[in-house]
Amino acid sequence: MGELAIQLPAHKDQASFNLKRWAEILDDPFYATLEQRIETDRHGHIIMTPPPSFSHSFKGSELIRLLNLKLTGGQALHEVPISTSDGVRAADVAWLSNVQLAEAKKTNILLTAPEICVEVLSPRNSEKEMQEKMALYFNAGATEVWLCNDDGSLRFFSKPAEQVKKSRLAPEFPDSI
Repeated sequence: MGELAIQLPAHKDQASFNLKRWAEILDDPFYATLEQRIETDRHGHIIMTPPPSFSHSFKGSELIRLLNLKLTGGQALHEVPISTSDGVRAADVAWLSNVQLAEAKKTNILLTAPEICVEVLSPRNSEKEMQEKMALYFNAGATEVWLCNDDGSLRFFSKPAEQVKKSRLAPEFPDSI
């Protein structure tokens, strides 16, 4: 069979639905008891993944520490919910400007992706899955997406299929953690 292409709604058209659905999830006491990471698809269905391993958490924490050390005018955070054209996705690590931090405090979800979205790869992540997630983050307004490989090496992207040698937003950031 041939490859199936899915037409996703425009990011701005999906945002109000994502806001409403995310508020419902946050208000549901059942989901507050779960350790799994929760995201949604464009229909509002919940996607759960296992809790991160120690290695995953360690890399995420180190990325946050270094981002906060190297950049000013914002803050690095973990598990940042972002409204995308395919539901709510949570970047493992994201660097948010002060303006985005203020927005997030009002809505509990970012309507525009942070300038930098970082995914810490797990063995179960496929390259195709990461390409799709990068495309969603860029479509939602990310300037850069970084992938942190299992060995701690980083790949920096300025577009879904455009890998760059160094981050343009954080040029002093190391290429491995």
